[in-house]
Amino acid sequence: MKGEPKIVRGTPLDRATVKKKQGFAVVYTPKLRYAWDTGKAISRYLAELKRGRLIARRCRKCDRVMIPPRMFCERCFRPTDDWVYVKDTGRVNSFSLCYVSWDVRRLKRPEIPAVIEIDGALPGMGILHVLKGVQPKRVRIGMRVKAVWKPSSRRTGSITDIAYWVPLPLRGSKV
Repeated sequence: MKGEPKIVRGTPLDRATVKKKQGFAVVYTPKLRYAWDTGKAISRYLAELKRGRLIARRCRKCDRVMIPPRMFCERCFRPTDDWVYVKDTGRVNSFSLCYVSWDVRRLKRPEIPAVIEIDGALPGMGILHVLKGVQPKRVRIGMRVKAVWKPSSRRTGSITDIAYWVPLPLRGSKV
């Protein structure tokens, strides 16, 4: 048919061709370089993480404080207005018990990834991170938690500058 691209198919190598060394291979290591622009909101967010602080953006029209920050409100479709520092405490919104690690190893004790609703930000909005210092059977939706930061000398400006989150003691209980 006219106008359709010509399909060029390769020829499969069989054992006889390989044995006679009639096939060939090209070894090439590409030098791939890329740059990723985090944009204004996430750049500031990452810089503040390196300083040990959480920052969000406020939309005055919707009266929302959003973390991670965005320069535009997805509810009212207008630019957000202010930078707002929020606390490094919050509540567990959801969680999972993972018995397989990121590199596909079985774990005897599960890792506990959780979405943390940050105090001072919009309810229902949070960041994904990991819980430690709590028995898996004791994790609950609504559990109060606090960030444990890496030492400032080890921070790089990423979400992993928060090492993990730990439960806060219940009011009136002893630590």
